[in-house]
Amino acid sequence: MKRSTLALAILLGWATAVLAAAPSTLTTLRQVHTLTNEQAAQAPAVSFEATVTYFRGYEKTLFVQDQDIGIYISATTSLNLIPGDRILVRGLAHDSFRPIVASSDITLLHHGTILPPIDASFEQLVQSKFDCQYVTVRGLVRSAEMQLSSGRAVTSIELRAAGGYVGVIMDNSDPAKLNGLLDAEVEISGVASGRFDGKMQATGILIHSPDFSYARILSRAPVDAWNTPVAPMDEVLSALNTHELTQRVRVQGTITYYHQGSMAILQDGNRSIRVLTSAINPLRVGDRADAIGIPFIDNGFLTLKLGQIRSTGAATPIVSLPVTWDELASGKHSFDLVSIEGKVVTQVREHSQDVYIISSGDHLFSAAIRHPFVNEWGVVKAPTPVPTIAPESRVRVTGVAILDDGNPFNGAVAFGILLRSTADVIVIQSPPLLNVRNLVLLVILLLAVVVTGGARGWLIERKVRRRTSALAYIEQRRSRILEEINGVLPLAAIVEQITELVSFKLKGSPCWCQITDGAQLGNCPPKLSALRVVQQEIPARSGPPLGIVLAAFDPLSQPRGIETEALSMATALTALAIENRRLYSDLLHRSEFDLLTNTHNRFSLDKHLDALIEDARKSAGIFGLIYVDLDHFKQINDLYGHQVGDLFLQEMAIRMKRQLRTVDTLARIGGDEFAALLPLVHSRADVEEIALRLEQCFDRTFLAENIAIHGSASVGIALYPQDAASKDLLFNAADTAMYAAKYAKRSLKEEIEAQPLAFPSQK
Repeated sequence: MKRSTLALAILLGWATAVLAAAPSTLTTLRQVHTLTNEQAAQAPAVSFEATVTYFRGYEKTLFVQDQDIGIYISATTSLNLIPGDRILVRGLAHDSFRPIVASSDITLLHHGTILPPIDASFEQLVQSKFDCQYVTVRGLVRSAEMQLSSGRAVTSIELRAAGGYVGVIMDNSDPAKLNGLLDAEVEISGVASGRFDGKMQATGILIHSPDFSYARILSRAPVDAWNTPVAPMDEVLSALNTHELTQRVRVQGTITYYHQGSMAILQDGNRSIRVLTSAINPLRVGDRADAIGIPFIDNGFLTLKLGQIRSTGAATPIVSLPVTWDELASGKHSFDLVSIEGKVVTQVREHSQDVYIISSGDHLFSAAIRHPFVNEWGVVKAPTPVPTIAPESRVRVTGVAILDDGNPFNGAVAFGILLRSTADVIVIQSPPLLNVRNLVLLVILLLAVVVTGGARGWLIERKVRRRTSALAYIEQRRSRILEEINGVLPLAAIVEQITELVSFKLKGSPCWCQITDGAQLGNCPPKLSALRVVQQEIPARSGPPLGIVLAAFDPLSQPRGIETEALSMATALTALAIENRRLYSDLLHRSEFDLLTNTHNRFSLDKHLDALIEDARKSAGIFGLIYVDLDHFKQINDLYGHQVGDLFLQEMAIRMKRQLRTVDTLARIGGDEFAALLPLVHSRADVEEIALRLEQCFDRTFLAENIAIHGSASVGIALYPQDAASKDLLFNAADTAMYAAKYAKRSLKEEIEAQPLAFPSQK
């Protein structure tokens, strides 16, 4: 009996310990909010109710709030949630900047009204007092432009609030909404969050706002910047102060360089200034122009950002100034129109630009012709052919001098020449020809050196051979890297080869590269504090630097010119490799997606359909195809114009994508025709249910530019392999079903219109 009692006591004690150790489910948002990051890292289960304050479906980004507590949720739902919806969230808590929730299930309880926003100051936001809460901020619009977020067009706004800058991301794809915002005082409501680095350390404030209905203009810009007095280029700095209250300034000059969507350079006498502008309006080099923008210091150079430029007509041409390498490296001709002579070392041709590497004395510099990516209709242009110049040819290049650094007091500054056209490169002298006379003279000279110099000649010859071998090896490796940049070798492998080449040129000194928001590649010593470290930024064609290249040396060694030269070569090659890969990714996206609706195109749909048919044959599976044709779309274009028609197509594409699952594929296959692939279905009923949702998403009235459009669509479905077993037959089956639905809809309308009106009988 005692043994039984003892065993029962042990069993009860074990069960109590297990129950006490098992984590309980957190049932309120307040309980989740009070977790520390260490507690949230244990992934406790949560199940609570809250109100939606912001939801971006294609990113699964969800913010909810309950009373005065908000939280971020990584949402896994196909629901079309809107602010004010009351939902039930189930999932697991996780650690982040603050504890967050990864949902496993979200249930819509009912529609409701969003909570009133909290008036928030910059100080409160930067201290995260209203993190993830619905707030209202006020400020002056310093920039407003369209950007991409997860491949979708959004509006990015920078507000200068009292105390600092606040970023706003608004889910708006209509650039016309930006008119009148610049320098206006506005009030915007949205969910407060932050900008973070890779370690989830806060780097700024970010407000998520659904659309422009959450913004209100309090007062328009008091002054039109185009009417401000013209400021001399050397007095632009007077508009800049330490409190970031910079006002736009207006300058005048002659356009000496212009690259659409990137920048322009204006010169007035011996003064020049760079204007960063995203405009793609046609400007002609040589015209007189007005420019407005906000002055700031970029890497030591006075620059206007957020610039706009207007041509005022032809001007007296600016004559290029003949200069030497030393004069350009001194920094006193930055952004000036100059001409310089040298010998061509090599030539690199790529889609975005053509680059000549030119030797002037014992120094190298680059001369580049940049090609526009797209024309005003968004069509990719083929680059203008440039002349192929043989190595060792002596040339004169004319263009704008671009320096890597605005501080010339630390020594010579690396620079490059931006060419305006192929006419800016003139061959002065062809490369020398190898002939018998030169060979005889060379042999006589070598024999004389051997006879008269003896051992000294042997040492000199050995030294020359070593140096020539090293230069040849460096040039061979550099040429191979240039080939790999245009090949298929991974970017990380190319960057590692560049750091190895720099290390070789620096006699074995360790060299490495830190990519912005990316990996550290190369040979980085473990103890940098005991070494002398030299670095250079990797320049981008526009925007912030792409990263930095670093090299470490003995702390007692003195800086040498070869260090700057080697790092300049590395930054130029690395920038070329990174931007080449970005260009390839952009071209790949454009080849598979419709530029208007950002859905897949017919080419991409065919590839997906071929892959689905192959998988279905292997697994004896099924899948569905839905064919959607917009009714009376031609009338919309005829009545309201193609711009409204394009907006209508974009809105309908967004609505249809919201009705599809993440595994489904929506493609635009014609002017007003769409198709959807449904890989995970169990029966025809599943396809019909999704097709009905797609058809119903046209029921809601489309509003644009004070125009209300009541759209509709005809939908046809096909099931593989029940309706067809090949791609073409499957398309025909869905197309036939769609036309049958369209005919039935038209017949029903005619039948209703033909029926006589029935009146009640009178007694």
